[in-house]
Amino acid sequence: VQLQASGGGLVQAGGSLRLSCAVSGRTVSSYMGWFRQAPGKEREFVAIVRWNDNSAYYADSVKGRFTISRDNAKNTVYLQMDTLKPEDTAVYYCGARYGSYYDWPKYYRYWGQGTLVTVSS
Repeated sequence: VQLQASGGGLVQAGGSLRLSCAVSGRTVSSYMGWFRQAPGKEREFVAIVRWNDNSAYYADSVKGRFTISRDNAKNTVYLQMDTLKPEDTAVYYCGARYGSYYDWPKYYRYWGQGTLVTVSS
């Protein structure tokens, strides 16, 4: 499985960005997730989508502001980020796993290369 993340950039607080993660190779996974890692911090869960029915799960810190979705035809997962805050600044990674639901990054075997999101105040 190969994952290609894109869409990061610099945005002012209150603005929006949409991240994309294109999946290729093996058939799509059970769960696709977005995680982020800020400087000096561990990678953390942001949002996860279950591929077969588009069920979504969110970290409390982004609930109501971020929306994860997937497009079957394009084998792509999106993260729409609205009302961005400076504390959302991080490198965002998409990850994929087969099997049961987990929101711990260590259970995700496949990763994209990361895309930097910077939110200025």
